[in-house]
Amino acid sequence: PSGIRMKSKVPGVMITQFMEELPEGMTTPDFTRKPIALTIQEGKFAVFKAIVVGTPTPAVTWSRANGEITFHPDMCQQKYDEVSHEHTLEVRITQEDADTYKCFATNEYGRAVCPVVLNVISGRILINATDFRKGLKKRKPDGTREEKQMEPEDKVWEILLSADKKDYEQICRDYGVTDFRGMLKKLSEMKREREEEIAEFVSHISTLKHIEVSDDDCATIELDMDLKDPSSKIFLYKDGAMVPFSIEESESSKHSLKKVGKKYIFTIKKLGSEDAGLYSVDVGGVNVFSTDFKVPEVDFAVKIQEVKAAEREDALFQCVLTSPMDEIKWYGKNTPLSNSEKHEIITSEDKLIHKLIVRDCMPLDAGIYAAVAGIKSCNNWLVVEGENIILLLYIYISCRYFSLSPNNCSILNLTFDSEELEAFKTPVTVKKGHKATFKLPFIGREPIKVQWYLEGEELMEESNIKIEHSEGCSRLFLTKLQRKDSGEVKIKLKNEFGTVEAFSQLLVMDKPTPPMGPLEIVEASSHTIEFKWRPPKDSGGCKIGNYILERQQVGRNTWKKVGPIGPEAIYKDSDVDHGRRYCYRIRVETEIGTSELMETEDIQAGTKAYPAPPSAPKVVSAFKKCITLSWSPPSDTGGTNILGYNVEKRKKGSNLWGQVNPPEMMIRDVVEGMEYEFRVSAINDSGAGEFSSPSEFVFARDPKKPPGKVIDFKVSDSSYTTLSLSWTKPKDIEGVEDEAKGYFVELRPAENTEWDRCNSNAITLNFYTVRGMKSMAMYWVRIIATNDGGEGQPQELANYILAMPPPVRPRFTDSKIKSFMVVRAGNSARFTTNFEASPWPEVTWVKDGVPVSKKVTISNAEGTSQLLIPSAERSDSGIYTILVKNIVGQETFSVEIRVTDEPKPPGPVELDENVPGTVTISWTASPDEKRDDRLHYMVTKRDSVKTAWHTVADHIFNNKFTACNIMPGREYQFRVYAKNDMGSSKPSESAKWLISAKKEKFTVNIPDSKTCNLQCPPKFLVPLKLHTAPQGYECYMSCAIKGDPTPHVTWLRNSISLNTNTNYYISNTCGVCSLLILRVGPKDTGEYKIVAENSMGRAECSTKLTVRGKS
Repeated sequence: PSGIRMKSKVPGVMITQFMEELPEGMTTPDFTRKPIALTIQEGKFAVFKAIVVGTPTPAVTWSRANGEITFHPDMCQQKYDEVSHEHTLEVRITQEDADTYKCFATNEYGRAVCPVVLNVISGRILINATDFRKGLKKRKPDGTREEKQMEPEDKVWEILLSADKKDYEQICRDYGVTDFRGMLKKLSEMKREREEEIAEFVSHISTLKHIEVSDDDCATIELDMDLKDPSSKIFLYKDGAMVPFSIEESESSKHSLKKVGKKYIFTIKKLGSEDAGLYSVDVGGVNVFSTDFKVPEVDFAVKIQEVKAAEREDALFQCVLTSPMDEIKWYGKNTPLSNSEKHEIITSEDKLIHKLIVRDCMPLDAGIYAAVAGIKSCNNWLVVEGENIILLLYIYISCRYFSLSPNNCSILNLTFDSEELEAFKTPVTVKKGHKATFKLPFIGREPIKVQWYLEGEELMEESNIKIEHSEGCSRLFLTKLQRKDSGEVKIKLKNEFGTVEAFSQLLVMDKPTPPMGPLEIVEASSHTIEFKWRPPKDSGGCKIGNYILERQQVGRNTWKKVGPIGPEAIYKDSDVDHGRRYCYRIRVETEIGTSELMETEDIQAGTKAYPAPPSAPKVVSAFKKCITLSWSPPSDTGGTNILGYNVEKRKKGSNLWGQVNPPEMMIRDVVEGMEYEFRVSAINDSGAGEFSSPSEFVFARDPKKPPGKVIDFKVSDSSYTTLSLSWTKPKDIEGVEDEAKGYFVELRPAENTEWDRCNSNAITLNFYTVRGMKSMAMYWVRIIATNDGGEGQPQELANYILAMPPPVRPRFTDSKIKSFMVVRAGNSARFTTNFEASPWPEVTWVKDGVPVSKKVTISNAEGTSQLLIPSAERSDSGIYTILVKNIVGQETFSVEIRVTDEPKPPGPVELDENVPGTVTISWTASPDEKRDDRLHYMVTKRDSVKTAWHTVADHIFNNKFTACNIMPGREYQFRVYAKNDMGSSKPSESAKWLISAKKEKFTVNIPDSKTCNLQCPPKFLVPLKLHTAPQGYECYMSCAIKGDPTPHVTWLRNSISLNTNTNYYISNTCGVCSLLILRVGPKDTGEYKIVAENSMGRAECSTKLTVRGKS
């Protein structure tokens, strides 16, 4: 059903409320613990757990995005734990179970849904990897493999073991391997195992060349191996089946093995589509190399044709394939070609047409060019038209095709002319940057394979290497030579009758490198400085002619040329001043040039110069009878050689340093169990210099054993993002487990398999707080103790931890929270309260016991809730209550919000004199009196003598007041104000009031003297009135009494005397008796009585006080 969508406080949960307003006490479903995403290996159980809340209790169901969930006791079950209130879904994992699952919690008022992802790791390749290694180790007694068809899984592992890292992804895509990370982990283990197995038979293996197709319809596999036992058997397999091969090439053998030095070359002839497969090379029963030979279904629709080009013109070879290929291989005179300035390779957009352009053709470019596509090839001639080339071609054809028998032809076997050979052996010497040429004619029957080598490495044509072959002669051109190019030059010729070699030497001369340090001070006296240095690392191939020196006195800017001193690396300077310091520059001079300079350190003539301190000693090792140290020499030797060192030691807590004898790096003068520090000073010809900084303290004891597991490992506190842990240090077991010096805390999310270390440096305290955790996530936690002997065994918590705080009953945390607030009508009313609770509570607001209206906005955040009434009206006044509830308990708090405005003024004011000397002021009530039960009145007055207004009464809750002490002859005026919590209204003024003073003629009549009796019993002139007052406000009661003699007045509440109660203010002024209650409370409700007594009699009057708003 459709409804109102709401967001849960738990991330990833969506709630739908079916009705606009919920009945009191009813709630929509929600998750307090949502299921988490899982990555599970195929064949294991996946368990999703969830805890839901809601009133009434929601029903929990599960579904998946693709397909239906089939519940079966062995495959999938849904359960509910009444103790923990956990809903679980258990699924036995297959590859098809990888999907997005949804958990629904539904009741009649709403529905909550939470999606969760299940990832499945395929176990096929990983399981078969172990089986594959076991299969490789199963061999026959002679070292050969068991004859069986190779499975696809075995094939991909064997390919990966010999493949380059850059090809891993492509191989995995080709063979459908999805668990790339798992493959890499297992592959690294298998490679280590194979390297150990290969090491039993092969001491070195390198230059592994995967199978390549050449232009003569052959495919080759090359690898360099140094066998420990030359008699070890070598086997070749294709897709797991052994392939027989011949040791030397022959016309009848399809597979052959050729060995040249340490290089082994397998050749496959007469290639066909049936030759595709996985080729493996085994030595002594161990696989050392495998390569996958793929034969594409392609052939040449149009082959390359003979091309004729004039000298200095471009030549174009072109072929067309039967099916597209990204690239094909091009060969020129048996040499592989690639894009360069000389050759350009072009492929059409449809990848069917392939072109080779030979730029700027020269006579040397003439020859046979070939194109290779898969196992198919075609070739043809490039003819460069010129006089010399035509003559060479004629001679070549003549020699090639004339019928010559071995008996009458002397050029069948390979030989060199003796004079030409002696000339070739003469070393060639050139300068750096110049060129060198080697040429050697030869005689022999074609075809002849010619190879040139420099220092054992075969030379191929490059920008600075050119090789020319002509009939009966070969030339090597080397340009832009460098010093490093010096070495042995070899030419190797081979035909079907044998192999011959010839050797020469190439010497490239260059400027020498600078002289080498360190400088050795032979003498540094007041009259002479003598020092030595080391010759240059490379003299540039020439004999050293001279060393050129320059000298500078320290503090001056000029250098003095000392001059050439000969080829010896020593110099004695007698032209020095006592106490001066000198610096020297040294260069090497040969016939080629002068080297860069070497500048010496400052050397002082004659004055003692002590060496600088060495570096602080470092502890290499420590035992109970010996401590080994190391340190670096001083940066400044004082101008002379370092003769030795002084070593001193000091115990911890002592101020005394003691000499170590003899002073050496291995200190034996120690006491077991004591803690020491060491310092070192260097000694030269002048004496001992300053001591170094001391080393770190070290105990004279044998190395430590790693500590054991910590004790009492537990969680002391937790929140949604932090976890506080505590533990007790592990026990010390002498000789087995030593004292722990620090601890490492490690964390592992439930969905991961690897542990993450929380602290990079070991902590020494036995408590730690893990931060940055994901709210409600599941973690495993462990701790590892460590010391100088290493890390101990980890101690893991018995159960996983959820990132949430411990259960806390709801509690309001504000220390001074207001329970009453007044808001002006039209303004916003905002009330915020803070609380703490765990788990996250449900927060509800009600007004006068009824849910708040839609107008009221409730904002809840972590630990706080806010009520907002925008544009408040008087009808919004009331008592608002917040209810904070979770599974631990609940707490409430109420606040009275009164919405009001400044009151309207009262009506007309009337004055009346009931008692002489008093005026009774009465007025019509303010229009707001009925709407505001806290509205009251204030009366002010002024007279003709005192023109200023002053207050005579306040907090009057009726419409009448009697003012006393009205003097005849004065003019009075009164104002009445209506007041409430927002302020006071404009005043209503009375008319002026005047009691005229009678002026009569002054006549003195002396009456007869007689006694006048004025005594009378008490009598109430103005009785008490009924009073109703709001709780918390003032209440003022008054009455007027006459009597002679002056009566004694007593106030009573519920027949109890109030005259001595300090909570009431009682006054009696000229017969006007009053009682004031400053803050009315529920206890003040009742009957109030006033009793007046004198000798003439007794009178009493009573009234009742009612308190509004009392509970």
